[in-house]
Amino acid sequence: MFVRKVIGPLVILALAGGVQACSTTAVAPATVSPGATATNDYVVGAGDSLQIFVWRNPELSMTVRVRPDGRISVPLIEDLPVAGKTPSVIGREIEHKLSSFVKDAVVTVIMVDFVGPLDRQVRVIGEAAKPQAVPYRDGLTALDVLIQAGGLTQYAAGNRASIARIENGKQVSYRIRLDDLLKDGDISANAPLVPGDVLIIPQSYF
Repeated sequence: MFVRKVIGPLVILALAGGVQACSTTAVAPATVSPGATATNDYVVGAGDSLQIFVWRNPELSMTVRVRPDGRISVPLIEDLPVAGKTPSVIGREIEHKLSSFVKDAVVTVIMVDFVGPLDRQVRVIGEAAKPQAVPYRDGLTALDVLIQAGGLTQYAAGNRASIARIENGKQVSYRIRLDDLLKDGDISANAPLVPGDVLIIPQSYF
C-alpha cells in the first residue's frame, strides 16, 4: 500500500501497489504516469547484443554488442548509431547503407541479449545480495527484481526499503515492506515498478 504525505494536515490515501510514499512535499499518486509507461517497442541500449542477418549474404551476417558510445560496426558499415532505436529501425538503416554494395538488401535485427538504455532500467542498490541494473519489462515488480538480485543480505532492513522515482520532473520516494514480502509472503507488500526506478535497501541499525 502506498501512503502519501503532504505539507500541512496529514493526508493519508490508500493506493494499490504495496508501497508507501514518503516525501515532505505533495506528490502525485504512485501510479505510472503516461510519460513513464513502457511502450511495446523495445529500444536498444549500450551493452545489448544484436544478431544481424543479411538475407543471402552470410558473410555480412553477424552478432555484435552495442558499444558504450551506442554504436556498432559491421562489415561495410562503421560506427552506426543504434542506441535509442528499435531493432526494425536499425534493420532499415543497415539496408540503406548496404544498398551501395548489395542489391535489394534485406536485413533482420534480432535481440540476443539486452540491457536497455538507462531510462529503461530498474536498479537495486544497497543490501541486495547482488546489486544490479535490471532491464525493464511490462509488469515488472519489486519481487521480480529481488529474485534476480538474489534477495536481501543478512544486514538488510527490508521494511525500511524505498523506491526512488522521478514524477513530473521531481524525485519522490515510496516506502516498501520487503521483509514482509520475502519473509512473511505478504504479496500485498509487492509493488509495481516503472522504468528508471531505483530500489534502495538500507542496512539494519545495530
